[in-house]
Amino acid sequence: MTAKADAAGWARLILRAALLAGLILACVGPHLLWRGLRLSSPWPRWFMIAATRICGVRRRTVGAPLRRDVFFVANHLSWLDIPVIASANGTAFIAKAELANAPVVGWLAKMNRTVFVSRADRMGVADQIGQLREALAEVWAITIFPEGTTTDGLSLLPFKPSLLAVLDPPPPGIMVQPVALDYGAAAQEIAWVGVEEGQDNGFRVLSRRGSFPVTVHFLEPFNPLDYPGRKAISAEARRRIAEAMERILDKPLRPFPGHDALATVPPGVAYEPPVAIE
Repeated sequence: MTAKADAAGWARLILRAALLAGLILACVGPHLLWRGLRLSSPWPRWFMIAATRICGVRRRTVGAPLRRDVFFVANHLSWLDIPVIASANGTAFIAKAELANAPVVGWLAKMNRTVFVSRADRMGVADQIGQLREALAEVWAITIFPEGTTTDGLSLLPFKPSLLAVLDPPPPGIMVQPVALDYGAAAQEIAWVGVEEGQDNGFRVLSRRGSFPVTVHFLEPFNPLDYPGRKAISAEARRRIAEAMERILDKPLRPFPGHDALATVPPGVAYEPPVAIE
C-alpha cells in the first residue's frame, strides 16, 4: 500500500473501519434470517445507508427512482457509487466477475444480490443474460455502469452496448432510468482514476477529513422498446446523462484523458491537460 496519512487520518481510518465492521456484524444475522424465511430482506439497503454515512457521504436525491421493473444506467466515479445508489433505491448491481472473489467486498456484493458477469467468457453470454433476467424478476431493479470503468466526474466515456445485452430485446414491462451522479467539489478527490490501487483509494477515502455531498439525479425513465436494439438504448441513456452532467457542471464535458494519462497525477488532484503552444 502506497497511501499515506497523518495521525488524525489514521484515527479516522481506524474508527470508520471499526464502525463498518460492527455494522456488518449487526446486519448479517438478520439478513440471513430474512433470507432463510424466504422474505425480502431490507438489511442490505439499511447497511448501504449506514455505510455511506460512515464513509462521509451525505446523500441527496433529485427525482424519483422507479421502484420495480427498472434497469438503472449510471455514470461511474468510485466504488462509493454502489452504496450511494443502493442506499437511495435498494437496487442490485451488475459487476465484473473478478469482484466476486475480492475479500469482504465480494461477500458484501453477494449479500446485495450482485450479478457477476465475465467479459472474457464469450461462450457464456447467453447464460449471463439469463441470470440478469432472473435477477430482474427477483429483485425488480438492477443498476449497471456502462462506461465499463471509472472516470473523473468531468467526463463521460462512450457506453458499451454489450453491457446492455439483457435489454435486447427488453424483458416485458422493463423501463430504463438514467442516473447522473454528482460528487460536487469532492469529485476530483474521491474519483478512482489513474493506476491507483483499490486498497489505496479506499484508504484515502476512509482517512479523509469531514463529509462531502453526493447528489443522485434520477432522470426521466424511458421505454427501451422505443429505441430498438442495445446500441440505440445505450446511446439514448448516455445522451440523457451527458445533458444532465453538463447542466450540473454548467460547462461542457471534457474528453477523459484515460487512466494511463492520469498515472502520474497525485490522487485527488485535478488533471490539467497540457496547453498547446502556437
